[in-house]
Amino acid sequence: MANKASKPASKKVSLRRCVGCGEMKGKKEMMRVLRSAEGEICLDVTGKKNGRGAYLCKNGDCLKTARRNKGLERSLKCSIPDEVYDTLEKEFENLEAR
Repeated sequence: MANKASKPASKKVSLRRCVGCGEMKGKKEMMRVLRSAEGEICLDVTGKKNGRGAYLCKNGDCLKTARRNKGLERSLKCSIPDEVYDTLEKEFENLEAR
């Protein structure tokens, strides 16, 4: 029986859709917004916290678009107060400044 030529295993890139612009990108290129079991909504920088997540591109424009078209609310299956959006915008600005 002939041996198959050994090829290095290529790692599969997990793709996620941005709830702002709708673009598909790699999971590591995006930010995860999380709704925890307690109902708290926050930015999940590690991408490993438990809860329901929605993904956004790492720019503030996609967050503004998601706010306007209620993309985050649909993905997280809850209504999001304006204060939470304001907090998320500040966190995005801090990340973009780095």
